[in-house]
Amino acid sequence: MIIVGVDGSAAGLEAAAWAAREAALRGAPLRVVHAMPKWASEMPPHGPYTDVARWMREGADSVVAEALDRIGEQEGDVAVESALLPGDARTALIKAAKEAELLVVGNHGLGGFRGLLLGSVALGVAGRAPSPVVVVRTLPAEGRRRIVVGVDGSPSNADAVEFAFAEAALQDVELHAVHAWRGLVAGGGFEAAASAQEEDGLRAMLSEALAGPARRHPEVKVTEHVVNGHPVEVLKEASTGAGLLVVGSRGRGDLAGLVLGSVSNALLQHADCPVAVTPPPREP
Repeated sequence: MIIVGVDGSAAGLEAAAWAAREAALRGAPLRVVHAMPKWASEMPPHGPYTDVARWMREGADSVVAEALDRIGEQEGDVAVESALLPGDARTALIKAAKEAELLVVGNHGLGGFRGLLLGSVALGVAGRAPSPVVVVRTLPAEGRRRIVVGVDGSPSNADAVEFAFAEAALQDVELHAVHAWRGLVAGGGFEAAASAQEEDGLRAMLSEALAGPARRHPEVKVTEHVVNGHPVEVLKEASTGAGLLVVGSRGRGDLAGLVLGSVSNALLQHADCPVAVTPPPREP
């Protein structure tokens, strides 16, 4: 099952359309959900705030109905159900995602401050949900066919690589695997270039990280890129013209205990296409 969270915003409708297409590709059911305050969802039929609760429920029903209309326009054959979730949207979506293979949200809802690129709900569920999370700003253009995955060789990145291969196979598109590096030099600053031996080592690391998923998905055409530059800038540039960017929730250079790493956080805000964030490995 794929779950998409909607809130009446334009980004939420784009997320619903993306989720519908994904559900059609996977042959999976789609659940459209909207969170509302618990007190309003449980308000008895008579009481001092009954009219307010009824107004809020009617508004919630309208939000869901609009998303269902958009989904019907996008993919009419998808099996769709809907639900109103009580409580904070972030907590409710994370809980709902326990039943999902994928959670989809818009990048910025109605409640965000003007000028912010990433809303609190998208930031709150990415890296915390038990399933991969796709954050959609706008639907990719028709010509955007490739998928990009950021690879750093860390254990937490392995699931991102696996997800990217599976998604490329599902969409029948090419996969671009990108490793970005910046080497420190004595006295501060960064290396302008790697030695031939160092670059061979980086390419070997990238190939090794891709080897297992490549064997499981031999139909996927893969292009490998080792690029000197900051991962955010390199992957942001790679996302231009892509249909999806896939990253792990936390990379090799991030501090232990962070739920969402600095690179994935920045890319959620600045990438030029929808971004998929895979969850961190579960503790044994």
